Amino acid sequence: MGKLRLRQIPDQLKVIELIIQKRGPESGPLTQGSAYARARAEARRARATSPPPRDSRAHRRSLLPRSPAPRPRPSLEGLPEARTDAAMSELVPEPRPKPAVPMKPVSINSNLLGYIGIDTIIEQMRKKTMKTGFDFNIMVVGQSGLGKSTLVNTLFKSQVSRKASSWNREEKIPKTVEIKAIGHVIEEGGVKMKLTVIDTPGFGDQINNENCWEPIEKYINEQYEKFLKEEVNIARKKRIPDTRVHCCLYFISPTGHSLRPLDLEFMKHLSKVVNIIPVIAKADTMTLEEKSEFKQRVRKELEVNGIEFYPQKEFDEDLEDKTENDKIRESMPFAVVGSDKEYQVNGKRVLGRKTPWGIIEVENLNHCEFALLRDFVIRTHLQDLKEVTHNIHYETYRAKRLNDNGGLPPGEGLLGTVLPPVPATPCPTAE
Repeated sequence: MGKLRLRQIPDQLKVIELIIQKRGPESGPLTQGSAYARARAEARRARATSPPPRDSRAHRRSLLPRSPAPRPRPSLEGLPEARTDAAMSELVPEPRPKPAVPMKPVSINSNLLGYIGIDTIIEQMRKKTMKTGFDFNIMVVGQSGLGKSTLVNTLFKSQVSRKASSWNREEKIPKTVEIKAIGHVIEEGGVKMKLTVIDTPGFGDQINNENCWEPIEKYINEQYEKFLKEEVNIARKKRIPDTRVHCCLYFISPTGHSLRPLDLEFMKHLSKVVNIIPVIAKADTMTLEEKSEFKQRVRKELEVNGIEFYPQKEFDEDLEDKTENDKIRESMPFAVVGSDKEYQVNGKRVLGRKTPWGIIEVENLNHCEFALLRDFVIRTHLQDLKEVTHNIHYETYRAKRLNDNGGLPPGEGLLGTVLPPVPATPCPTAE
């Protein structure tokens, strides 16, 4: 500090000399106090007009960004009381309500004070389902002569196939793929099920089978469209009739070699819109070694071609589902034998096929895998087939239709109202 003041003395003396020169002889004597005060004033004015040195603290402070001047607040003097309150409300922002945070469920000790009755919800659902029943729609696809109708009759232990309902031996193979649906009501243990079997006669039976899967894909999408139109109606039904295909059994010919190109193309196109379950038909025509090798070859070809069949790995909800479905996926495709005839074996009546060397029991796992297919489709995964159809395949179709048409079915407005035609805009004539 002492050195800094000594350096400033020559500058102060120069300022004093300048002041004396300006005063002149007529200004009177200059006292020591007044001269020093004027010198300080002149020094301040000189510092204010001249830029500060580059290494000084004032220079460094001038380089800092200056904060904007505070905006003047509006004066409320002279305003009426009501306007003053309104102005104050503009100045003071209203407190925003805090977003509601959902409370975390608090675990309650399982030792309740008494019986509540929560467990009866299962019984309530069972009674309601038994009254209303439920729908299940299954489609069978494959070449003629692979035993599709027989297998479906064996699966539900009744004459539910198309041939069992209305078919004669003089019926010729159709020239194009046809879609024929037969409905039945099956009741077991007080539970009613409306079963619909969709057959596809003519598939793969022509010389040219190009795009023969398109009528089948069109039928499946038409059922999704029908369900979608029922959903967007104003006065929709309490229970929308469900004609969507929940399961598609695809019958593979037991060649023992590999899949045909038609098999790969069909499953590649249809696996995106329906639950496909591949089965090897008439497995009794192969030996045990041939059957095992053929199943491994089919699984490998499906994997190489990126074809996913039901149950898909991405739909496994938890570890328990994954463990159960992994066992099923390892057993697929099921090598099955169908028969609706009974024979006497060891004092029991069994479904089977009689051959010169014995009886092939349909429900015997040592003979074929029909029991695995039946348990899989009906006893363990029937409800899941319906849920995957609704939550995955139907929702995919629904989202695509709403995106393509702005949420409207073709030719209709919201909630089923018919829209008037849009008038054409005349094109301007070129001058």
